[in-house]
Amino acid sequence: MKTVLLKAFSGPALAGLVLSVAPLLFSSALTYLTISNEETIAQFNGWEWLLLTIACCLTSTFALTPPTFLALIFGYFLGWNALLPLFALNMVCILLVNKLVSWFDQDRFVHFIEQNPKAKNVLERIREQELKVIFFTKLSPVLPFAVTNLVFALSGARLNNILLGGFLGMIPRTLIAVWTAKQAKEIRTLVEDPNAGNETQLLIGVLLLASVVGLFVVLNRALNR
Repeated sequence: MKTVLLKAFSGPALAGLVLSVAPLLFSSALTYLTISNEETIAQFNGWEWLLLTIACCLTSTFALTPPTFLALIFGYFLGWNALLPLFALNMVCILLVNKLVSWFDQDRFVHFIEQNPKAKNVLERIREQELKVIFFTKLSPVLPFAVTNLVFALSGARLNNILLGGFLGMIPRTLIAVWTAKQAKEIRTLVEDPNAGNETQLLIGVLLLASVVGLFVVLNRALNR
């Protein structure tokens, strides 16, 4: 039994670890490149920003660039014009992750969980509230974007709920990141300490509180039905 459990959870657990560590390493390299080439990036035209958005979409899909970090970079150079490419990037990334997980996993993880009647019952109750669960999870500023994408894809959540909940949940986080970037006077200070401002810390605290309370209420209602 232990062997079966290890096989079932070792894959997702290893993936979760990679998806948590990889962004830190890649973001550090990207920070160095951005700081070193600030003047060049500032001269990018629309086509160059489009190509960069496509490239970042792929790196975000494979958990190399956190969308909030990208929001800081894009927001610094583009201001509020960064919102459209950032929202598009997030949605395409969520879609690609879902498709890749579906292709590789083929619902094996969900089928394993559902072999346990109690676990199946809990999962079905949560699925009744999955849009709200996805929204409040994506609202949290501390939960890694790539990890939550993987979890929702593995759980068998409906794609339309993942996209809608992900979009709505990412709006506040993206707006705060772009607003913070617009206030920054230099890129080095922004990427090394993005939450230095009192206003930013307060807004992030509000998002964290809202996500925790929201998840608690939704899950509590779902599990006590």
